[in-house]
This record gives sequence, structure tokens and C-alpha cells, in this order.
Amino acid sequence: MGKPGAFLDVERKTHDERDVRQTIADFDEFALPLSEELQREQASRCMMCGVAFCQSGIGFGAARTSGCPLHNLIPEWNDLLYRGLWDDAAARLSLTNPFPEFTGRVCPALCETACNLGLSDDATTIRDNERAISDHAWATGSASARPLPAPAEDAPRVAVVGSGPAGLAAAWELARLGLRVTVFEKSDAPGGLLMYGIPNMKLPKEVVSRRVELMRESGIAFECGADACDAAVASRLTGGEFDAVVVAAGAGAARTLRCPGADRPGVTLAVDYLTSSTKSVVSGEAPAITAAGLDVVVVGGGDTGTDCVATALRQGAKSVTQLEFLPAPPEERAKDNPWPEWATLKKVDYGQLEAIALQGEDPRLWATNTLEVLPAEVDGEPGGEDAPVGGLRIVSLDWSHGKPEPVAGTERTIDAQLVLIAMGFSGPESAVLQSLGVECEPFRDGVRPTSATSDSEGHRVAATGEVPVFAAGDARSGSSLVVNAIADGLACAQEVASALL
Repeated sequence: MGKPGAFLDVERKTHDERDVRQTIADFDEFALPLSEELQREQASRCMMCGVAFCQSGIGFGAARTSGCPLHNLIPEWNDLLYRGLWDDAAARLSLTNPFPEFTGRVCPALCETACNLGLSDDATTIRDNERAISDHAWATGSASARPLPAPAEDAPRVAVVGSGPAGLAAAWELARLGLRVTVFEKSDAPGGLLMYGIPNMKLPKEVVSRRVELMRESGIAFECGADACDAAVASRLTGGEFDAVVVAAGAGAARTLRCPGADRPGVTLAVDYLTSSTKSVVSGEAPAITAAGLDVVVVGGGDTGTDCVATALRQGAKSVTQLEFLPAPPEERAKDNPWPEWATLKKVDYGQLEAIALQGEDPRLWATNTLEVLPAEVDGEPGGEDAPVGGLRIVSLDWSHGKPEPVAGTERTIDAQLVLIAMGFSGPESAVLQSLGVECEPFRDGVRPTSATSDSEGHRVAATGEVPVFAAGDARSGSSLVVNAIADGLACAQEVASALL
């Protein structure tokens, strides 16, 4: 699709970004989209592929899935965008993805990894094209950015626990299918990690809020400050007020350090830190947790670690260091990581770029392990067990034999008055599942809900109550990407609707 042969003449051009010395001065979005004319030109690079791997969503080898898990009809809306048929492109995109304004900003573009053009050239700018289509639809009031028809007054009622990407997707799809939906969110605002777990400079909160408002206009109710672990809330969910319950509470059980001193004041989970920062940005009030004037150490890589680095810089940290347990990935594809597998490459994201500009070097220490969280000094002497963090004792690791081995003579200490733990999540919080009578089973280093069927793709879970309970997203399968959570939320909604309608 697109203009035949355009990829031979048009070079790949992604969105621009504001100068890093400007971005660290505020929490405004750092991306600068191309003009609509230039974006159409980029869409023209899409080829007439016989097999469009970009929309496959298939796992090639042991690496991350390549291709879109939502199976977006990418070549079709690329062609429509190239031809300037914006509304048609938005309609085609909305067939598979209800929230392109989210994925067009925060998805790691699995589709571009699988782009056929990427085998021998630079891939098509699929994610930027997706965002451009979505932004145009919102700006012009296209049909894909309008409310859904109201459900019938006697339609089955479904409760959705959690309003992250999986919960919102399940709620939207259930409403689209004609069911009455109420979303229960324990926080003070809907959106889950989209609202508070992803910083404003990467996903502006007005983008989340306008989607939630559109969902309200579509008849979807939101109850905030409603924690499913509360007995009164759990009683409502399982007591017959609803015909089914969807648990989409995310993977909230965060991994943390397992070393002496890990519970010292100043050792903070990344999700708590990012939530504090975003609430401050939204409210205009001082953050509950701040990096201002402190030596900050971020333990863990990935997108969350990068977001912590960028947030700490904006808050005025004295210094920021990021510890990576694994060795640095290669600069180019390894022979055992061929296309169309997800390319395991060293990535320098916006947070690292900002740190390099401000501090003069990449903040990451690769293949490094934390041995001990050290106390701050009190009157010139090391503090006791209750003293706040003052530093970390770390050691370099040798991965040459396939497993981490401490390198002799590399133990050292680094200053830290704030340590942010960005080590991922082990799965859903068991308390949420237990409050709803959902049976759990061990999974990885945490738990997950026990399936009620032998079908591994099924979303209904084993529960003690009479109201059927389903699970979606990270609450069902463990921590993953926003796009995977959306896909699973949509699939779960279809299963619920099939059971009730």
C-alpha cells in the first residue's frame, strides 16, 4: 500500500523532539510531530507487502513479540493516510484499536520491528502515522472520536475493576457491544498507569482525561476511590448488583531489592515516585516525593527506569545514576537475533539523552548489582538501622559464562539519598483477587488467577461466588506492554459479552 516505490526515494523521518535542555525545564510533551503533509509522505513508504508481518503479532524465537498484538490493519490505513483520507484512515484504525492516542505515544512499535521494509532499509514510521491519524480525528471530531450509543436500560451490567489500559479497553468494548459498564478505580482519577504511571512529558494527562470523558459520554460510569480490597466495595461487586466482574487491576506487586538496608527511608518504588510527580504536575502542588538537590539512583532499566531518570532531572536532582543488572546489549543486531525478531539493541531513550546533556555522560552502569543500602551519616558517624539511605554498595558483574558472577575488586559505594526501584512487577496483588473470591496459583515469582477452563486463552477465572469473574491484562498474564493489555482487554470483553448476551 502507499505510493509504489516511494521507499526508494523517501527517507524515514520520525517525529522531532524538543531540545533536551528545554525539556528538562518542564513536564510538557517532548515529541514534536511532523506536519500532516510530511506524515503523509512517510505513509507513502509503506510497501505492497504480500505478507504484512507488521500486523502479525507473532512471537519469532525467544525475543519479544514482533508485529502488532492488536492486529491493526496497518497497510490499509497507511495507504488511506498517504491519500489524505484522514477520516477513512481513522475509521479503519478504530476497527482494531480503540486507543491509538495512547499506543501512538507509548508503544515500543512492535509493528516497526516486523516491517518488511526493515529487513533491508529503515522501517515505515508506523507509530507516528498512527498518532497522526488519531490526533487528526480528535482535532476534527471524526466519528472515531465520538461517543458510543447508550446501552439499553435492561442490558446486563458488568463491573470492571481497574482503569488502566486493559480495564479501559474492556469497558469500551463492553459498552460498544451494548452492555452497561461501571469501572471501579482505587485511585482518585481514572487511567491507572496511563494516568499516574507514565509521566506527562511522554503521555500528556489531558490525552487520558479526554478519552475518559468520551467514555463517560458513552454511558460508562467511573467510581474513583473505590478499592476492591475494601469489604464494602467487594460486597457490591460480588453481591449480585452486577452480572459479571472483570478484574483488570494490573500487576501491582512490585519487585524490590533483596539486600541489607532495602527498607531504609528513601528507598522508594518507582510507581510511587512517578505517581507523586504526576499528581504534582496535575495539581500544581509540591510533590510528596522529590529528587530536588539529591543524588538519585534508579535501580532497573526499561521504560519505567527511563521515566524515573527523566523525572528526577526535571525535579532538580543533584545527580542521577541508573543501575542495570544485565550487560549492555549490542549496538547492532546479533546473528542469533535476525529480522523479524524483536531487535535486542542498546537503546538511548529520552531520559538518558537528557542526562547526557546535563551530566555529560550516560547515567547507566551496566552489569551492576546492589549489595547493600547504606545509611546516611548522623553527626559524622554511620546511622543506625532506622537511618535514611545515604548510599549504595555495588559490584560489577561478569556475564561471560551465561550467569552473573561478581567481579573481584569492583565493590564500591556511590552516594544516594533517594533510591528508586524500577525492577518490574511479579504479578497482580493477591489481596485484590482474594477479596473477590478468586483462586490463585503460583506464577513466576508471584501469583495469578486460576483459570476456570482448560483453555489457556480463556479469561474466566475460578471464583467462589455465584457472579462470574473474568481477568484481563497484567492481572491475568503478568506485567507486559500497554498494547498487550489493550488487546487482552478487548478479547476479555468479547468473552464476557458472549456469556451474557
